[in-house]
Amino acid sequence: MTPADLAELLKSTAAAVLAEHDLDVSALPETVTVERPRNPEHGDYATNLALQLGKKVGVNPRELAGWLVEALRAAPGIADAELAGPGFVNLRIDAAAQGVIVTDILAAGAAYGVGDELAGQAINLEFVSANPTGPIHIGGTRWAAVGDALGRLLTAQGAQVCREYYFNDHGAQIDRFARSLVAAAKGEPAPEDGYAGAYISDIAAKVIELAPDVLSQPAAEQQETFRSIGVDLMFTHIKDSLHEFGTDFDVFTHEDSMHTSGMVDQAIARLRANGAIYEKDGATWLRTTDYGDDKDRVVIKSDGEPAYIAGDLAYYLDKRERGFGLCIYMLGADHHGYIARLKAAAQAFGYSPDTVEVMIGQLVNLVRDGAPVRMSKRAGTVITLDDLVDALGVDAARYALLRSSVDTPIDIDLQLWSSASSENPVYYVQYAHARLSALARNAAELGLSPDTAQLGLLTHEKEGALIRNLGEFPRVVKTAALLREPHRVCRYLEDLAGDYHRFYDSCRVLPQGDEPAGDLNNARLALCAATRRVIANGLEMLGVGAPERM
Repeated sequence: MTPADLAELLKSTAAAVLAEHDLDVSALPETVTVERPRNPEHGDYATNLALQLGKKVGVNPRELAGWLVEALRAAPGIADAELAGPGFVNLRIDAAAQGVIVTDILAAGAAYGVGDELAGQAINLEFVSANPTGPIHIGGTRWAAVGDALGRLLTAQGAQVCREYYFNDHGAQIDRFARSLVAAAKGEPAPEDGYAGAYISDIAAKVIELAPDVLSQPAAEQQETFRSIGVDLMFTHIKDSLHEFGTDFDVFTHEDSMHTSGMVDQAIARLRANGAIYEKDGATWLRTTDYGDDKDRVVIKSDGEPAYIAGDLAYYLDKRERGFGLCIYMLGADHHGYIARLKAAAQAFGYSPDTVEVMIGQLVNLVRDGAPVRMSKRAGTVITLDDLVDALGVDAARYALLRSSVDTPIDIDLQLWSSASSENPVYYVQYAHARLSALARNAAELGLSPDTAQLGLLTHEKEGALIRNLGEFPRVVKTAALLREPHRVCRYLEDLAGDYHRFYDSCRVLPQGDEPAGDLNNARLALCAATRRVIANGLEMLGVGAPERM
């Protein structure tokens, strides 16, 4: 009996109880909540349904809970029901009924945990979008891990997700990048407002290799050559680094195309037609204060050049015209002002502010021996994606960045995350999967295989705890997707791995010596196979490997 099955049983039982006592059946909530008690002595599951209904139907909640308890004790799959406190009902599930969870997992396979909560929704998920002026820094790396995992979770709930990278190749930062490359090629110091680091020299040398006569060109032409080739080389490196990190995109949109294609002009014309644009002090302004922003925003500056928001306006409109009902932006810690700005822009175009969702990611620090690690080998003072992967490997780096809520700053201890110990969370989870894989191989050598026919034999408390935790996986995935919190899957997997290790230490799975194999061994093998499947599915949703050997 899965939590969803139990919720339906509670609802139908409550409906029968209300009808029996001539009470209003329509007072039943659409969804009945069942939870696992913190204290296992209180039962396998608990519900506060009587507390929800009591006042609505004019009955003392404790009395109503008592009626529910009596009815539930006679229900199939319920081993016992108890009244607790002011109106809680604690439930114990029959072992055979509980074993349905194992059967369901093995039947669903890779689809276990997948739902349809977001079916029919078209979501544009924009993340990383680092400027092509240097390698991806560790803050952008956090978004590479979280954005990719979130895309997987949203897809697992039925959404059509487009992973998009907004390529900021327009504006002053690109000019500074080009000047820095020119200076490096000539052996000169980087401009005061330019970019430093060994990667600049590397790219400058590559530009000269691809365009040998570049330094003999006129200054303006020289600048343009370094800009066009250098940006392309930098972006190729960014794409390659992301791919090696397990993060790929469906669409790469160039900011420059918003300006060269006329999209910015079209967006402004539409806003002007909506009455959201006005002229002041020689500049063109957007009335964002009409929609909750703290000040109006300059769209076209007094010198005729578009402000940065001009590209953002065109880009949002472009996403909407491509059919996306929800545009999720994943931005850095210094971008809080964009929340009101982008929502105001949506309203100015005539759309709901709810079509925009902005996630703000907090800072990431690396530490070793308790001290901050500050210097990168290739990028001067910036820690990059490549540095983190070199130090930890892809799986540990991704998991370390995923394990905490994005609105929380994190310190990544390089010693901890590179260690092969149970203190390392990703090792702990992956080791559980490897241990389960080894168990399956050993069972096969003995001629044993999982059997779901006798799951009613799984009556040990550690077996029950493991099965019930397996049953929580679909709910965890759904919640993680809806709340945009992939870290919930990490914490769940760690709890599940702990339940598995405790089960394994308490319940012998394979026969020893000349001991004959029995139904209990095969039932436990089925439980182990289901656990292995759920861990693999969870790690896949995080973009982390599930090794069979460690």
